[in-house]
Amino acid sequence: MNLKSLALTICCLAAGASHSVYAAETTQAAGVAPNSIAQKAIATLGFVESPFGKLPSGEAVTLYTLTNTNGLVVKLTNYGGVITSINTPDKNGKMGDIVLGFDSVDGYLKNPSFFGALIGRFGNRIGKGRFTLDSKQYQLTVNDGANHLHGGTKGFDKILWNAKPFTTENSAGVTLTHLSPDGDQGYPGNLNTTVVYELTDNDEFFIKYQASTDKATPVNMTQHPYFNLAGSGTILDHELLINASRYTPIDSTLIPTGELASVAETPFDFTRSHPIGDMIAQKNVQLKNGGGYDHNWVLNKQSDSEWGMDARLYDPKSGRVLEVYSDEPGIQFYSGNFLNGKADGKGVRFVYRGAVCLEPQHFPDSPNKPHFPSTILQPGKEYTSTLSFRFAVKH
Repeated sequence: MNLKSLALTICCLAAGASHSVYAAETTQAAGVAPNSIAQKAIATLGFVESPFGKLPSGEAVTLYTLTNTNGLVVKLTNYGGVITSINTPDKNGKMGDIVLGFDSVDGYLKNPSFFGALIGRFGNRIGKGRFTLDSKQYQLTVNDGANHLHGGTKGFDKILWNAKPFTTENSAGVTLTHLSPDGDQGYPGNLNTTVVYELTDNDEFFIKYQASTDKATPVNMTQHPYFNLAGSGTILDHELLINASRYTPIDSTLIPTGELASVAETPFDFTRSHPIGDMIAQKNVQLKNGGGYDHNWVLNKQSDSEWGMDARLYDPKSGRVLEVYSDEPGIQFYSGNFLNGKADGKGVRFVYRGAVCLEPQHFPDSPNKPHFPSTILQPGKEYTSTLSFRFAVKH
């Protein structure tokens, strides 16, 4: 298993602002112009803490607003490590919020669909919530029919993390820490987790996951933003490319069958960019099982830890481009199939297929599929993983 810290890098490539050569080469190669977040650096680097409501226990939740000198602002909370807001410019330079979310913690409590959340201990599904490790069978909590999803009934998305904001010479951030005790949601081992959010003056937003355990245990963390690059409406006109020639078919309960199937001549072929809505309505047993796209793609990488571009999302209306990089072997693409228009937040109605999730991670149900890349973290080892979300504009 590629046991590495999850660093979620969001790069809004600011014209006139410093940025990495790697990021510049990526957007130039894609024919995409860097964003112009601000003509001049007029903002002040730092953070602001503000109340975000209270939990039923009476515990106060805090919202952290991180700002860099280029005017980029990211908002997140210590409840579930939720990213509540990310603003990027469109092709006309107009700033807009491109993630679904809510104005207070109440919205997240009433709509527990992992909006923007940190996911752990295990992202995605484990069949029937069971696995066998070192000849012992473990039963996890089940919260998705008969299956275990995104860490269970009280996963990392529902934890009030210990938080400490900080600034450096060129960044502002928040460090979150949490001890998941032995037996939490049925998992073995005490899992010490540290998550560092850091917004830099290079317009990069890092999230670094780090974990260690005193017993062998599955770990597969990820982040769960619901993206709509247009800001509202559906994502069916968003154009998607996924760097994968295979995917993992699922059964009717969304658990992988174990097959690594070719995407060729199927609705799952995103090796060339095309609108998400092009084939989503085709008669296909896999689309029926997922209610649309809710599958893991097997990335075209030489190893489980190779760094590369996993996916690119483009909205022709706004011109916004999202590129996803990671050193994970798979990426889950979810097309907002369970959004039903009943919820709204920040003035936006969460319509059917009104957002997309692109989640680099190890494969679903890996603890029960020995031929899948391993997700078992051993005592004395460290869990780490890296992914990046990069934002640009195409004119």
